[in-house]
Amino acid sequence: MRTRRTIRTLVGCFLLLAAGALAPAAHASPPSSPRSSPLSAGPSPALPSSVAAAAADGGGGGAADGIPPLTDDRGRVLTLRGWNVEDKTHRGEAALSAITEKHFRDLRAKGFNLARLLVFWDDLEPRRGQYSAAYLRKIDRILDWADKHRVQVLIDAHQDVFGPAFDHRGIPEWATRTDGLPFTPHPDDWFAEYFEPAVQRAFTHLYGDADLRRAQARMWRVLADHVKDHPAVLGYDLINEPMGEMREGEDLPTAARRIEAEQLTAMYNRLADAVRTVDDDAWLFVEPTPIVGEGVPTGLGRIEDPKVVYAPHFYNAAMEAGADYDPSAGWIESYEAAVTAYPKEQRIPIVVGEWGPLNNSLPNMSRFYREALTSLNRYSSGWAGYVWCYGGGYCAVDEQGSFRTNKEQTAAPYARAVAGRVDIDAYDPGSGAYRLRYRASVRPGATEISLPPSPAGWRIAVDGPAWTSTGAVAAGRAGEVRVHAWPGAWVTVTVTPRTPR
Repeated sequence: MRTRRTIRTLVGCFLLLAAGALAPAAHASPPSSPRSSPLSAGPSPALPSSVAAAAADGGGGGAADGIPPLTDDRGRVLTLRGWNVEDKTHRGEAALSAITEKHFRDLRAKGFNLARLLVFWDDLEPRRGQYSAAYLRKIDRILDWADKHRVQVLIDAHQDVFGPAFDHRGIPEWATRTDGLPFTPHPDDWFAEYFEPAVQRAFTHLYGDADLRRAQARMWRVLADHVKDHPAVLGYDLINEPMGEMREGEDLPTAARRIEAEQLTAMYNRLADAVRTVDDDAWLFVEPTPIVGEGVPTGLGRIEDPKVVYAPHFYNAAMEAGADYDPSAGWIESYEAAVTAYPKEQRIPIVVGEWGPLNNSLPNMSRFYREALTSLNRYSSGWAGYVWCYGGGYCAVDEQGSFRTNKEQTAAPYARAVAGRVDIDAYDPGSGAYRLRYRASVRPGATEISLPPSPAGWRIAVDGPAWTSTGAVAAGRAGEVRVHAWPGAWVTVTVTPRTPR
């Protein structure tokens, strides 16, 4: 199987852009703590000035001004932190076999609460009108593992370079129409295959042909109807990284905005209607084209549904090509400005569905992770890194399950659910201190704060009419604090790592 992204030179990136081809992210799969006291309460410590500054800035967690937060059915404000989980290698009877219970046990053990699960239409409906009961059972088993370990699942209808007709995964061959246009593989840069005439035309037919529209909607009805009652299911990502056909004379941003405005908006509304015939509850996640990664605001229009989440991806062309992070380029700032415009306008939450560089150990990557996480946590309701696997490349952890270089920064304290209105949600990566201030809801419910493994455990301080309840959590393991507050009260929770003895 191919690696997720072959190294492309920066010159190649600019040549592709100049030729009207897209060069942002592309993604395929890569294939002991000291003994000490457990999590415990203690006196309120002094809050580092950097945490106070982040709080004043709105940073460290929760949605930005003008962007509503994600919420659960009890009205609690949610924060999602997790990783993509995938098996792109196996098909047919072996489909999804690379995903095991270990993935979800380890995710939870590191403090994460979200898995973006990649599923493929070509596996679900290998022949038109014939849905695989075996594939649905495999999805059920994965959802059971997730629920057992308290990990919520976003089900992603994934495609890469359209599907099997082009030696990738996603839309079935029977739903692939090319009008006889040519396709030439690019083994050293498979993302460039999106700009082959046959692939571009296949997207045009998917969006425009009435029978393919019906087939895609029917696929989502079958899938959503099957999983709708599973407690692990958070929502549905309706299609991964949608692309389209460029017109002669169009530059890339113009083409992307037209495709989003004229084709993707209509598709998302059709699929939303289809899902709602069987599931009124789940959140619907909609993505722009990947060009948003270059700081280009989306052209998506309104999706007429009350539970829509904007779900862009966060990749940089130069870094995907193997370059180190360049803090002076202003990419993170331009990306944040681009991706926050649409959810502010539409008043919908934002969750970033994929992010993370391939070469995570380059000299500036520690700074990249700090700055990227600060940005993501400032405006989004959460994110899913790419990808939870055991090895090299994009994998979050190595074969022994230890974080790979710099990726340990993704594991930090956060409030997975807040029973009230959030005022301050701030984390300081330097000290490891976390602070949450909120006004408790009048509705019953507990605020839940997730804590990653810490060598000596955590010190928890609560100010206000509230009390905490925790399970027995050993040092070196993940834990959770539940805060129960008097309705309408202001509560401040401060979390700091204990010092090993």
